[in-house]
Amino acid sequence: MSNVKYILGHFEDPDEMMHGIEKLQENNIGIYDVYTPMPIHGIEEKLGYKRSRLPIAAFCFGITGTITAISMIYYMLVYDWPMNIGGKPAFAMPDFVPVTFELTVLFAAYGMMFTFFYANHFFPGRAPRVMDLRATDDRFVIAIDAKANPYHDKIEDLLKNAGAVEVKHNERKYVSYE
Repeated sequence: MSNVKYILGHFEDPDEMMHGIEKLQENNIGIYDVYTPMPIHGIEEKLGYKRSRLPIAAFCFGITGTITAISMIYYMLVYDWPMNIGGKPAFAMPDFVPVTFELTVLFAAYGMMFTFFYANHFFPGRAPRVMDLRATDDRFVIAIDAKANPYHDKIEDLLKNAGAVEVKHNERKYVSYE
């Protein structure tokens, strides 16, 4: 049994990498992940990623902030300690729009941040998982799961024909920045 966990195709140009993705998909070779030093427009669609559900989470967190603000204002100024200030009603909503807006934004921002950290396993003190350090510097890397795709020579030839400058066989260990 081989110890190789990933086959990494290194590209110097994003267009060549996109061509490599097309070649691999034409031959029904599953791609584990793609690592790039910059965002590339359209790569999510090409890899078949679904649209993020983070906006739905942001809306839910924002509504939670709005409900919290209105509930607190109502409890404090109408139920617990009503005050007659200049003959205004105790629950004059236009006066509380700024507080409601700020709590909505606060809950949405923190909720999105914690959801993003949880979904991507970004926790304090955790070392980043990077397949190859050059993927964050100047190379575009396609990672292919070697266990799911047994024809390593065919994959290597496809990557080189697509423009890969280097093909590496990598074990499942992550490089740390330290």
